[in-house]
Amino acid sequence: MAYHSNFTPSQASQQVVEDTAFTKWVNTKLSAGRHKEISNLLQMSDGVPLIQLLEVIGDTSLGRYNKVARLRIQRVENVNKCLEFIRQNGVSLTNIGAEDIVDENQKLILGMIWTLILRFTIADINEEGLSAKEGLLLWCQRKTAPYKEVNVRDFTYSWADGLAFCALIHRHRPDLLDYDALDKTDRHGNTQLAFDVAQEHLNIPKLLDVEDVCDISKPDERSIMTYVAQYFHAFSELGKVDTAGRRVAKFAEVMESVWEMQNDYERRVNELMQAIDDKKSEWEERSRFQGGYADAKRQSNEFNNYKTSQKRAWVAEKRDIDTLLGNIQTKLKTYELKPYHPPAGLSLQDLDYFWSDLLASEEKRYRSINATLRDIKEKLRQDFAKHANDFQAKVNALSNELASVEGDLDLQLARVRDLSTRASPMAHDLDTINRLQQQCLEANVEENDYTIYSVDDLSFDFGLLEQSIQKKSAFISNQIVSRQMTNLTPAQLEEFESTFRYFDKDQSNSLSPIEFNAALASLGIMYEDDQFTQVFSTCSQGTSEVLFEQFINFMVGVTEDRTSADQVRESFRVVAGEKPFVTELDLKQSMLPVAIVQYLTDTMPPSNAGQGYDYEGYLDTVFSNK
Repeated sequence: MAYHSNFTPSQASQQVVEDTAFTKWVNTKLSAGRHKEISNLLQMSDGVPLIQLLEVIGDTSLGRYNKVARLRIQRVENVNKCLEFIRQNGVSLTNIGAEDIVDENQKLILGMIWTLILRFTIADINEEGLSAKEGLLLWCQRKTAPYKEVNVRDFTYSWADGLAFCALIHRHRPDLLDYDALDKTDRHGNTQLAFDVAQEHLNIPKLLDVEDVCDISKPDERSIMTYVAQYFHAFSELGKVDTAGRRVAKFAEVMESVWEMQNDYERRVNELMQAIDDKKSEWEERSRFQGGYADAKRQSNEFNNYKTSQKRAWVAEKRDIDTLLGNIQTKLKTYELKPYHPPAGLSLQDLDYFWSDLLASEEKRYRSINATLRDIKEKLRQDFAKHANDFQAKVNALSNELASVEGDLDLQLARVRDLSTRASPMAHDLDTINRLQQQCLEANVEENDYTIYSVDDLSFDFGLLEQSIQKKSAFISNQIVSRQMTNLTPAQLEEFESTFRYFDKDQSNSLSPIEFNAALASLGIMYEDDQFTQVFSTCSQGTSEVLFEQFINFMVGVTEDRTSADQVRESFRVVAGEKPFVTELDLKQSMLPVAIVQYLTDTMPPSNAGQGYDYEGYLDTVFSNK
């Protein structure tokens, strides 16, 4: 970064505006460091306020200096210390010496303060901050794009009617002003409103007066740019709270969906067990045949109707219940939550006991009916039964393997795909069984003591197996996507690509360090020097440029928003304002949906502090211990 002493504002009024704006900017930093403010930039000529300013914005100490610099040599020593510190921070000041500052050369002092604003407020840039200017301008254009009355082309005329300032505030905090209700022709009123709201609610100091923007032929670019940069930093901080709020909302949605899944599982297990008990009681009451062959045939038809309707519904329900419990456990593990243990009497083992008892009762019922209808050719019966039973055993074995799939998501997906491969050849086996059944029908074989399965039964069961495999594969795949790219949308990808193309000036499909840093700044991502060096080295894999694919992968990484245990805890602390408890007002101010706020306040225990809710205790109960 270089500043040349021959730079001079084109008009005297611009110099006055810059002096006022830059003085206010300096005072905000001095005030933050609890130092005495100055009335104009010429008061920096003894070097003392300048040293104090650099220590605040550089977050370091410049060492011993002349705190009371009455002699010229003392003032020169102070200023030289400042100039050396500025140069060590990558800012080249050409043709500016300590004597220029001590002698109160206002133009050179303004130029020096402008380089400090660029370096410490806007970005770490080269060549007079052109890349930073473009990045900040692009950010303003994107944020104000939805407002048809606003067209930000520069940092001068585009801001003269005050609407661009109002649009930036409304885009990020629509609760602070009603943009649609503004009188779009009231330049002074709109500008004053934006300045007042920004200072009162966003802690953005008024570096400019309304007249500096609205009443001069061309507003001063550097002053406008300095003031707009305050909006960028203010809304970047606001974005951290928004991110925390999104994470809390996502966590609450996950917890609520898991609770609903668990309640659905318990209800369905209870209902299926009760239905099985009722059917067994019915069969016990009708164990004797009263009407001979006709009665047996009628009950056989009723039994077959049971198998093709009620039994199939139960088979499907049992498979769905098995899958539901597996999905519950998978979802809990995905989000690092404690595993679910069904209540006593409602486990899958309990359901399997009821199911085995049903099958035993069903077999007893079936044999009883067959005893009155025995006119079957033994060989066809045994041949059909062998193929059918083997087929059903394969279906059951694959179904049991599917129900037991658990562990790492990628390994689960590999196992499910293997089950699909093994199930595919069974369609040929089903054709063989169908041919055997046709032979039985032609021989008037209406019953078979060796199997309870028909081709229709097996086709239905096999279809359920294929559907279950497909559903399981889809669910696991969705969980993998949820884990990897929770917050990335097509719109974000489009935004990343357009940003890359914008800063790829030579169309080389790569970004230099300067271009890469400017692109990140335009997306609201800022790094210190050492952090940026490390990030660039990682993204470029040690080369001198970042390729397009590397840039997209990096942006995917920094925007990924998984709900880990540590992230959820940190997000709750941010929402709570670092308090050991969170209030309902904290949750509402984080822009959480009303339903999510209601769920959290109903679920979290009250705080021991006597106010709010104990979110730490609540998180301890839902996250698994590692």
